[in-house]
Amino acid sequence: MIDDPTALDATDLAAAIRARRVSCRETMAATLHRIERLNPAVNAVVALRPPEALLDEADAFDAALARGEAAGPLHGLPIAVKDLCDTAGIATTHGSPLFAQHVPARDALLVQRLKAAGAIVIGKTTTPEWGLGSHTHNAVHGITRNAWNPALSAGGSSGGAAVALALRLLPLADGSDMMGSLRNPAGWNRVWGLRPTQGRVPCDVVGDGYLAQLGTCGPMARSVRDLALLLSVIAGHDARAPLSLPGDGRAFAAPPQPAARGLRIGWLGDLGRHLATEPGVLAVCERALARFEALGAVVEPVALGFAPERVWATWLAWRRVLVAGRLAPHWADAAQRALLKPEAQWECEQGAATSAAEFLAASAERTEFTRHLVGLFGRFDLLALPSAQVWPFPAEWDWPREIAGRAMDTYHRWMEVTIYATLAGTPAIAVPAGFDDEVLERPRGVPMGLQLIAPPLAECALLDAAAAYETTIGDLLARRPPLDAAP
Repeated sequence: MIDDPTALDATDLAAAIRARRVSCRETMAATLHRIERLNPAVNAVVALRPPEALLDEADAFDAALARGEAAGPLHGLPIAVKDLCDTAGIATTHGSPLFAQHVPARDALLVQRLKAAGAIVIGKTTTPEWGLGSHTHNAVHGITRNAWNPALSAGGSSGGAAVALALRLLPLADGSDMMGSLRNPAGWNRVWGLRPTQGRVPCDVVGDGYLAQLGTCGPMARSVRDLALLLSVIAGHDARAPLSLPGDGRAFAAPPQPAARGLRIGWLGDLGRHLATEPGVLAVCERALARFEALGAVVEPVALGFAPERVWATWLAWRRVLVAGRLAPHWADAAQRALLKPEAQWECEQGAATSAAEFLAASAERTEFTRHLVGLFGRFDLLALPSAQVWPFPAEWDWPREIAGRAMDTYHRWMEVTIYATLAGTPAIAVPAGFDDEVLERPRGVPMGLQLIAPPLAECALLDAAAAYETTIGDLLARRPPLDAAP
């Protein structure tokens, strides 16, 4: 018997349930107990379904297992879905007052796949309004706080997912990523987050299936093999998503095989001081890269070789057009417009002022940059960047107005480091890099992540490299958030 199912990672927990060494009911009860005990301090899980209904559903899964009817690889695992993703019968607010009472009638494609694999959806994880900004706070649910220091930001927009994983409120979590939305919070909460190749995971079956190619859903977890497990469930072509990649998730079903010897890693750092970066961020990432070198990888500093200012201008055009288009119905209604947060209103204003010719020019720039970045993989197997340019900041802030004395000219400039993988549509993983107490004189006890970017379609190789790195960071993984360690 297993005393605490929440102490297991998802792969071991799923195996224990299938072997009937722990029941789905016991797993659900332990999960609900942790949420009741720890969630009030961090506000990561919301819209929690009634415990009685969840325990009844867990009993039904136990009964099915007794009949030899395992639903799939996630049979009986409790999952909370990011609050940007529709869940039938469970409020999906997008963090917006406009949707505070919105209860969808249908599940999004990702949720359909989770349920088909046997997951039990228990509620939602928090996000900033419309997923805009890399700090999880909104007018509907409030602030989500860092798992390691609740006075600080959890990151975002998958902040609730990252915190819930770090505190073992969930065994797995889905995230989504447009501007580092799962990479930044993974790094700030010492968990793992994978942004897959664009099209690997079709996120939904409604809306624009052709143009909206910046954001993507992806797995978040406490171990690399758990990332692969969840990716195997949510990846794969769907005819209703016309640009989804062919194939299914079976390529990721087997645990990754650690492999780092001989890897060539290009360290982009702060792009020759282009990226405003707080003290200690580069140093902790370079310590992480030294662990790769100890495994036999070759790490070499490299220049991006493409003007970062051009990339940023391209990013601004793409983002404002896509965000403004998505929010256009709310922007057009004066009463609804007043309920959009200032950053959303700014995106709409910028988008409305962008001509079709300007957007087509930005599309051409994106193509040129993508070709250039992919060309770097002729020299390197992976490219490395920090997962964020700053350490977690006070949770009451909206966003950092300056970094290391440099003013931020937009609400998202401080996350510029994440746009390169997004624009190129390449897979990228956030791995735990270290803690601020390794490199700063006045630490706040918070983690930082390292971002590894791979060529298109190279998720398996990326997971294998991350699995090798995972074998070297037992010291980092042994640390527990103070909130979790408290009696």
